[in-house]
This record gives sequence, C-alpha cells and structure tokens, in this order.
Amino acid sequence: MNGLIWIGQVALAIVFLVSGTFKLFAFRPWIHAAGQRAHMGMADTPLRSKILGLVEVLLAFGVLMPDVYTSDGMVPEFVIVRSCAAGLAAVMIGAAVYHMRRKEHAALDVAIFLLALFVIVGRWPF
Repeated sequence: MNGLIWIGQVALAIVFLVSGTFKLFAFRPWIHAAGQRAHMGMADTPLRSKILGLVEVLLAFGVLMPDVYTSDGMVPEFVIVRSCAAGLAAVMIGAAVYHMRRKEHAALDVAIFLLALFVIVGRWPF
C-alpha cells in the first residue's frame, strides 16, 4: 500500500509542478489572453496566475518531502505531506468552482482533488 501512495504523491507532484511552472513562466500570448479575460470581468490577471503558480510549485515540492523532521522531533511523520496535499486539494476546489462559474467542465479538477484526498487519507496515521 505504501508504494501505491508514493505513486499517488509523485503523480500529484508532477501535475502541479507542470501546471505551476507553466503559470510562472507563461508564454506572452497566454499572458495577453489572460489580460483580455480580466478586462471582460473574469478576474484572471497575470499576477494572480503567477502567484497561484508559485503556490502550486511550493506545495508540489512539499508533497514529495514526507520524512522531514525538526531537530527536536516535534513534527510527526507525514504532517508536511498531509498539509501540502490538503493545500493542493483546496486549490482544486477553487479551480472547480472557477471552471463551473465559467460554464466549463470541472471533471479533471475533481479527479485531481480525489488524488490529493487519496494522499491525505493514505498518509494519515492509524
């Protein structure tokens, strides 16, 4: 079971590393299109996209670092993975709401949310 959870963690990290990196280093046409949508009232500015990309990349790295302890042993095992996966799940809830308001499909957002939920539950100490 541990191997399956690791596969889920790596898949979750890859999805958000790619997505976040694209948002951080977006191409000029995409930035222009995001600015046009902001003028149409969709509130998707390039700055907001870059901030979200940075958050996604940082949380993705956190999902890959499960055995991090402090020197005094105060951080229990897998707390960082659970909290980072919970942050990514919250990002996906926001993404699903965003896409549903724009009358777009949110199935991919729900699937990635379920993957984050699998990592959270799998790393929960029983």
